[in-house]
Amino acid sequence: MTRPLDPDLFAACADTRPLIRIGDKWTTKLVVCLRDGPRRFGELLRPLRGITPKVLTESLRAMERDGLITRTAYAENPPRVEYALTPLGRTLLEPLAAICAWSAAHQPALNEARAAVS
Repeated sequence: MTRPLDPDLFAACADTRPLIRIGDKWTTKLVVCLRDGPRRFGELLRPLRGITPKVLTESLRAMERDGLITRTAYAENPPRVEYALTPLGRTLLEPLAAICAWSAAHQPALNEARAAVS
């Protein structure tokens, strides 16, 4: 029998909010979209099939708030806004690459496990 879980298991994480929104549906994809340099809003919409402009705006604002991206508005006509990863945001590229590699290597086993439960 295993020992009971420590009630203070997450005491080191005193704040109940997650540090970043990395587990949501769009943040990791946005980090990948921005890895090669700044992008405009419309450029980000193209590969993110299924995201609405409203959700993209909310995700970008949250990432900016968390210090993962910068938003630069240019005083041009028409106005131009670009989003780019910050140095902090760039630190996510390596762990995300590891997660993608793990997923690719284990996809067949995941599919088998899912099929067995269905």
